Amino acid sequence: MAKWLPRSTDLTRFCQKLNRVKTLEDDMMETSFNRCLSTIDLTLLGIGGMVGSGLYVLTGTVAKEIAGPAVIVSFIIAGFASLLAALCYAEFGARVPKTGSAYMFTYVSVGEIWAFLIGWNVLLEYMIGGAAVARAWSGYLDSIFNHKIKNFTETHVGAWQVPFLARYPDFLAASILLVATAFISFGAKVSSWLNHVFSAISMGVILFILIMGFVLSQPKNWSTQEGGFAPYGLSGIMAGTATCFYAFVGFDVIAASSEEARNPQRAVPRAIAFSLGLATGAYILVSVVLTLMVPWHSLDPDSALADAFYRRGYAWAGFLVAAGSICAMNTVLLSNLFSLPRIVYAMAEDGLFFQIFSRVHPRTQVPVVGIVVFGLLMALLALVFDLEALVQFLSIGTLLAYTFVAASIIVLRFQQQKVDVPAPAAGDRPNPEPHEGPSSGELKEYESFSDKLQLVDRDKNKQQREPGQLKAAFEPYLEFLSDFYPGEVVTVAVVTLMVSAICLCSILVFGNTHLHLPTWSYSLLLVLFSLGFLLSLLLIWAHEQQRSTQTFQIPLVPLSPALSIVLNIYLMLKLSYMTWLRFAIWLLLGLLVYFGYGIWHSKENLRELQPQRLSARYVVFPSGSLEERVQAVQPSSQPTAGLPDTNTDNCKR
Repeated sequence: MAKWLPRSTDLTRFCQKLNRVKTLEDDMMETSFNRCLSTIDLTLLGIGGMVGSGLYVLTGTVAKEIAGPAVIVSFIIAGFASLLAALCYAEFGARVPKTGSAYMFTYVSVGEIWAFLIGWNVLLEYMIGGAAVARAWSGYLDSIFNHKIKNFTETHVGAWQVPFLARYPDFLAASILLVATAFISFGAKVSSWLNHVFSAISMGVILFILIMGFVLSQPKNWSTQEGGFAPYGLSGIMAGTATCFYAFVGFDVIAASSEEARNPQRAVPRAIAFSLGLATGAYILVSVVLTLMVPWHSLDPDSALADAFYRRGYAWAGFLVAAGSICAMNTVLLSNLFSLPRIVYAMAEDGLFFQIFSRVHPRTQVPVVGIVVFGLLMALLALVFDLEALVQFLSIGTLLAYTFVAASIIVLRFQQQKVDVPAPAAGDRPNPEPHEGPSSGELKEYESFSDKLQLVDRDKNKQQREPGQLKAAFEPYLEFLSDFYPGEVVTVAVVTLMVSAICLCSILVFGNTHLHLPTWSYSLLLVLFSLGFLLSLLLIWAHEQQRSTQTFQIPLVPLSPALSIVLNIYLMLKLSYMTWLRFAIWLLLGLLVYFGYGIWHSKENLRELQPQRLSARYVVFPSGSLEERVQAVQPSSQPTAGLPDTNTDNCKR
């Protein structure tokens, strides 16, 4: 019986396969795509992804049913929370200017299986999101014509009474998706130009709404006679924040487009900052004028802005609002159809998804197979499926991606930079002198143990501390951590931080409602898990970070990513149990794809199977600990500084 059990070495090798990270090429700017997008192009793509129908519908819904005029505060808090996630994307997009967004960022820092699952969830998120926006676009246009399109379809085609299917086939929604797919397949420049047109119209309408809204504003609508500024109190503001947070989902299209940016190191961070700032300003100002034009309790949640102008005697303004809403929905559609095929392309290019999706058209320089296939799938979803039950699924995929990107930032910042050791030519005698990196701050490697013994004292004094090593100020108090390999303690601390965050948020969300904990145990658990979170954070901070690079870096690491992790987990736990059930089923399907195809066809797996010559190096760390390093000696691409060394296997400490 025991002979059928896997050996520990086999399990270790299997776990290493699951957590292997992507090796990046020498030239990060080399690509089969067309680098033609400027900072303005990326900014407008981001605005198009964020300022959609939510500006015309969400503001009124939250104001009337959740927060009242304090929806303004909800948008401010939600904008700040989104900024934490956006800054993480900005740093990765500048350092790794490759398509793939959250999938790519997770692959180069955390591990392969986690990256695949993130990409798998983002894939479904974009498909459902695009189809849902297409149906909303169709419904909005149909309402302008008094639902004549719907009545015609039900009369001549028929209505269905089947679970999970729409009441009638929405040919208009499917048609707009097919038209958008055709435009996207013409290339990034055409897609960008089309997005410019719709964004310009949408922003013009928003400017009109703001000017007219302030002219028609009545401060008495915030008075106590109308219920006051915050009629639902602090709880209403925070509940509104959770809803408003999803209005800012869409800036990741900028990171997904970084491989088509002319200067991604500068353009991606700037575009994310500009687009998020403009989107936040638009949501806040529209909320101000909407709640000042008419009393918040009399708003129509389905068409708040158009109804507000109609009630103030400007019915003609409703047509302008409708035009702006349709153009805003068009930009969201373009954003979804633009991002999805590029993430699928990145997965296929790495061998984790079917290779046919990695084909790039030689003339348009876009992944045309992915655009057509997933455009057709989106159109099919919009045509026959009832998407209302699936819309909440959008949130969990986005929040999970945000969480892993934030964790990846912490892991990346405290990882040791790679030191490349050139292989000696055949017949050459190895240099007896110790091999040193390009700067005094890098690890010193020795050809033999005797070299190390002769020079360890001198190098220990001269050597600077590397990323992932304990800071000198904490060494007297945490000396037992000095013998760990750089980055190991930080990785364990990040896992502990995430577990503590999950437990803390679970108590906050379910402690009083579902678990019915007594006050003393509720308070005790909150204190314990908060301490675990803070201690993990302090332990990470006690280690050295990577030195400043020429690209953008998020400030206050690890605090900023840690706050983003807590917020994302809290919002995920607020979702319904049916959303989690559907999420679990989709994850199981993804694992079948990964273990049936991805793990075997992964480029990292094929790289491991290639024959390698090995050489030994003895590495001394500032703590004085010695490590024998077995390293593959072969012509291989070098990752960007600061990314993990995947060709090195630590065998003995």
